[in-house]
Amino acid sequence: MRTGVLILPEKRWAQAAHTWRTCDELGYDSLWTYDHLSWRSLKDGPWLSTFPVLAAAAGVTSRATLGTLVTSPNFRHPVGAAKDAIALDDISGGRFVLGVGTGSVGAGDSNVLTQDTFSRRERTERFEEFVQLTDELLRNPVTTFTGTHFSAYEARMIPGCVQRPRLPMAIAATGPRGLALAARYGQAWVTTGPTDWARGFTPEECLEAVTAQVAALSEACGRSGRDVDEVDRIFVVTDPAGDFLSTPDAFLKMAESYAKAGITHLVLHAPREEGIYAADPEALHRIAADALPAVRDM
Repeated sequence: MRTGVLILPEKRWAQAAHTWRTCDELGYDSLWTYDHLSWRSLKDGPWLSTFPVLAAAAGVTSRATLGTLVTSPNFRHPVGAAKDAIALDDISGGRFVLGVGTGSVGAGDSNVLTQDTFSRRERTERFEEFVQLTDELLRNPVTTFTGTHFSAYEARMIPGCVQRPRLPMAIAATGPRGLALAARYGQAWVTTGPTDWARGFTPEECLEAVTAQVAALSEACGRSGRDVDEVDRIFVVTDPAGDFLSTPDAFLKMAESYAKAGITHLVLHAPREEGIYAADPEALHRIAADALPAVRDM
């Protein structure tokens, strides 16, 4: 099992660079950030643009995978997202993963380009087309595509991805249509656990939900003629999973439970000073020293 850290893009780079560099040096396997214009309870606070932050992170790290969790059709077009992703793949030396998802209506930017609120079905349809077109753009030097929601005319993506045949996509999904996309297009799959996790779940309920989702992904892969073990299965750990940052032993116990559930990659939120994801800033250091070696063997 691998372990990553999700760092919110809320600090000036003069401060944030230290966090990215430190997590890389501590041995975490992957480093991620959200792709939003603003976000939930932090919508009136500082929030920097995702792709430039990741480009800067590539310059202060050398080994960890870097990625978005997640880019969505809410305010991104596949042409721009693919072009930025190819540049990040190059700048990072082939360490970039493009995480993609439908986006959440409540995240803070779902209505920034239009006053319309898309239904769940509409968001899923837009996402399906977003993934299909992004896949073509990342694979081909020139792409022409006409869809219901997105189009491209002779969109040039030269020189293309460093990673071949294209850089990896990590697809966030829990419903049948999203899981089918992950099975067809994804090198990784992403879940945050229960789809309505904000309403509150016990750690046992969270684990149960993730276990069922992994089983559903396995079935979707089977229908696509694919082995689920080809797909990195990422759990972005949220509060319902329990007090996993309190001690390395608590983290190890949680990691073991999710490894048995079929998860291959845990992503932790970097501790913040206050508010959401507030925790002891030394927690990541303790986990790196006392837990990561054991987690890698799971």
